[in-house]
Amino acid sequence: MFIDTHVHLNADQYDEDLQEVIERALEAKVEKMVVVGFDRKTIERALKLADEFDFIYAVIGWHPVDAIDCTEEDLQWIEQLAAHPKVVGIGETGLDYYWDKSPKNVQQELFRKQIHLAQKLNLPIIIHNREATGDVVRILREENAASVGGVMHCFSGSVETARECIDMNFMISLGGPVTFKNARMPKEVAKEIPLEYLMIETDAPYLAPHPYRGKRNEPSYVPLVAEEIARQKDLTLEEVAKATTSNATKFFNLDE
Repeated sequence: MFIDTHVHLNADQYDEDLQEVIERALEAKVEKMVVVGFDRKTIERALKLADEFDFIYAVIGWHPVDAIDCTEEDLQWIEQLAAHPKVVGIGETGLDYYWDKSPKNVQQELFRKQIHLAQKLNLPIIIHNREATGDVVRILREENAASVGGVMHCFSGSVETARECIDMNFMISLGGPVTFKNARMPKEVAKEIPLEYLMIETDAPYLAPHPYRGKRNEPSYVPLVAEEIARQKDLTLEEVAKATTSNATKFFNLDE
C-alpha cells in the first residue's frame, strides 16, 4: 500500500468530484492520506475530512506566501485545533521567495513562530521551501527544529542539502517532479538518499507526475512517484511502497 503524505483534498479543484477522487486513490492502494490546511478555509476543510474518513489525517499551519495575512489570533486558533487527535503536524510553513506577496522578514518571523508552536505541541513541522533554501536551513538550525523534526515537503534541493536536513531530524518527501525527464536533482536525491529517510507525496492538485504533467494531480498518482524512486534505486515497487509506508506510519504516528 501507499501513503500520500501531503495532499490538498481540501482545495476548490475537488469541489465537483471529491468522492470519486478518494475512491480512485483507494483503488490505487493509496490507503492513507495526510491533508494539509494552510489558511482558515483549508484548515477547516482538512479537519472536516479527517473527521469524515478514518484513513485521512490533517496537518495544519499557515503558508509562507500568505504570511502577511496571519494574525496572532490565527496562530492561537491553530494551537487550539492542534489538540484534535488526527492532527499529525504543523505546516505547511517555511519560506517562499518566488511569490512576493509577503515580505521576506514577515515570512521568516511567522516561520519561527510556527517552529516554536510545533515545539510547544511536540508535533513535526512540514516545510515549504521555494527559492529560499539557505534561509530555511539557517532558521531550522537557529530555532533547534531538530527537537521535533519534520518533513521537507516536495523536496527539490541537492543531495547535500537533503543530508543537512536529515541531520536535523527531517524526512525527505518526493513528489511528482521526481518523474519529470529534466528533474536532475530530485532523481539524484531519490538515488542517493537511503530509503529509510524518504517519503512520497503528490501535493495534489498541484505538480502532477509524468505522464499527467500540467493536469490536475490527485492522490491515486502517488504510486508513479514510488515507481521512479524504485527505478533510481534499482528496487522493486513493492520494496519502495513498503518502506515509504512504514516511514510515514512511524513518523506521523498513524494508526496501524
